[in-house]
Amino acid sequence: MVEVIGVRFKNVGKVYYFAPENNKVNAKQKVIVETARGVECGEVVIPNRMVEDTEVVPPLKSIIRIATKQDEETLEKNRIKEQEIMKVFAEKIAEHKLSMKPIDIDCTFDGSKILFYFSAESRVDFRELVKDLAAIYRTRIELRQIGVRDEAKMLGGLGICGRKFCCASFLGEFQPVSIKMAKEQSLSLNPVKISGTCGRLMCCLKYEQDCYEELLSITPKIGALVETADGRGIVEDSNLLTGVVKVKLDKNPDAAAQPYNRADVKILKDGRIRVNKEEIQALKGLED
Repeated sequence: MVEVIGVRFKNVGKVYYFAPENNKVNAKQKVIVETARGVECGEVVIPNRMVEDTEVVPPLKSIIRIATKQDEETLEKNRIKEQEIMKVFAEKIAEHKLSMKPIDIDCTFDGSKILFYFSAESRVDFRELVKDLAAIYRTRIELRQIGVRDEAKMLGGLGICGRKFCCASFLGEFQPVSIKMAKEQSLSLNPVKISGTCGRLMCCLKYEQDCYEELLSITPKIGALVETADGRGIVEDSNLLTGVVKVKLDKNPDAAAQPYNRADVKILKDGRIRVNKEEIQALKGLED
């Protein structure tokens, strides 16, 4: 076991472990730490706790110090500076006539580097832009192209549910989402209904997937051959949440499918959930 604290550098970002170095640190306190990008100031989201060695990626770095009032003032000055740099960044992009959209600016706490985040539909030759920015700020400059999901996370907004984007309000990391999940949850494979503002599959498809997988394991799928109290038949409809399946009986194929509870039927040969080639092609870009 090892003692750690969890530190976050963005409002809704990944949590990194650091050693508290004999300090008792409370949640929401700020600490100064050394990262791969340089010295940074982050907020403690997980106070002192013991975790298994396997949960820590070695080497575990120690915090430099608990942030002082002066450190917090420096952090606030950096935030104001970032807003000013964003204006210059946008102006320089327009000046160089580059097809890129400025998204965010991130100044390291010690001022050793400035990161410029942007989005673009394709690769952009920004070498001249970097030279201009380096001449203005005289520090290390890094331009980083981000995808549409990261853009939505940084800019924020409201989803079709009326709430703030999950990625911008509480999701520390993106979870993989697939067309198969939408199909298993019996959702309409309409891009407008299953994609978020970013144009990719909604992150919330992941939330109930474990429950749906459990229900799928005990519920006959459409096309399954089952045994009922009235004889054998083929499942024509299946509702995972209510557990009701509709079966067209072999002995009376012209009659309407009869409803049964999943607990009252025996699966002889289960069906399969398939996404056909046309659907995959039409929804190809949603999983990127």
